[in-house]
Amino acid sequence: MKNSASLIISSTLWIIWGLVHVFYGVFVISSDAATVVQEIANAITVPQFQYPDALDALLNQHGWNLIWAGVITTIGGYFIWKNSRTAIWVTAVIGGCFDLGYFMFMDLGGYVLFFPGTLMTIIALTAILLSIIAYFKKIPSS
Repeated sequence: MKNSASLIISSTLWIIWGLVHVFYGVFVISSDAATVVQEIANAITVPQFQYPDALDALLNQHGWNLIWAGVITTIGGYFIWKNSRTAIWVTAVIGGCFDLGYFMFMDLGGYVLFFPGTLMTIIALTAILLSIIAYFKKIPSS
């Protein structure tokens, strides 16, 4: 059966979302805390001083989480393209929950600019909505 336009767009958005998060995860792990904090909270000026090593470890854990969520949603995007009903839900839960925390604490807190963070949240929400629309249009089971 041919993919619906909503599944193709959702799949593409999840792959973009996933690859961006993998990239930022690698960036977070490979950068010092001061650089990472300023990059994440890019709407405010963050004081430049020596952060404790524990913050580096905490940010590295965050980087790891960015990487695994990005990998899973990229894989999910591929399987959504292949009409997987399971991938629609797994990808929506992982990507959606991941961005929900970002939205609640960073976006609503006013700490981030529109790009890249808020845009990624909009991409995730759009991908979720489009894939759910396709799901309820009775795509074949997989």
